Amino acid sequence: MLSQTRIPITTITFPEVALKTRDAHKLRGYFGELFRDHSPLLHNHYEDGSFRYAYPQVQYKVLNKIPTLVGLNEGASLLAQLFLTMRHLDIDGTAYPILSKHIRHEQATIGLSEDLHQYRFQTLWMALNQANYQDYRRREPAEQQAQLKRVLINQILNVFKDIGLWLQPQERVLVSLNVEERTTQFKNQTMIAFTGSFTTNVLLPDGLGLGKGVARGFGALSTSERTNERTSE
Repeated sequence: MLSQTRIPITTITFPEVALKTRDAHKLRGYFGELFRDHSPLLHNHYEDGSFRYAYPQVQYKVLNKIPTLVGLNEGASLLAQLFLTMRHLDIDGTAYPILSKHIRHEQATIGLSEDLHQYRFQTLWMALNQANYQDYRRREPAEQQAQLKRVLINQILNVFKDIGLWLQPQERVLVSLNVEERTTQFKNQTMIAFTGSFTTNVLLPDGLGLGKGVARGFGALSTSERTNERTSE
């Protein structure tokens, strides 16, 4: 039996409000402040102001112009509790009345799979931090792709760790990566990011984020139909 687990995931969308993809961090700022006293999960900071260094259990995204909130584990129940209190959005001083909002709650399977699954990055994937960016720039294109592949595998393993899933010693995450380089603005800095897709022997929920800036909407996944191939070394 391959290592898998099931976790609760709540997704909230506001289909009648249209925002730009880059507005995701403003969405995070609005809800993080609105519900500041409810839980540090909403803004990833504790009461003393210190940062919560863990995979974000509440993620704010703008997918196809639709404001989207994704909560997993404790974040899933938290969003479900707050759903009825969400009556309007205030983005850059513009108030958007919430006339329609949708909520979906599910138990999602995460872990290794005997089949290969394809995922597309709906939003830019910020794979690199300041340390490995310099290393990336020094490499040849083939080495850059190999480095990105290792980074992606580590990011998937970090998600596993933060939800309490540990692989057996003989188990491996396999990845085939197809991405192109882009630039984006993150915290007023120009950063390298990537667009594209990957295929892996891992089950991941639709909308989940990978990489840097996950809470701000970066690296959001869209699941595709799984391939008919079987995983192999």
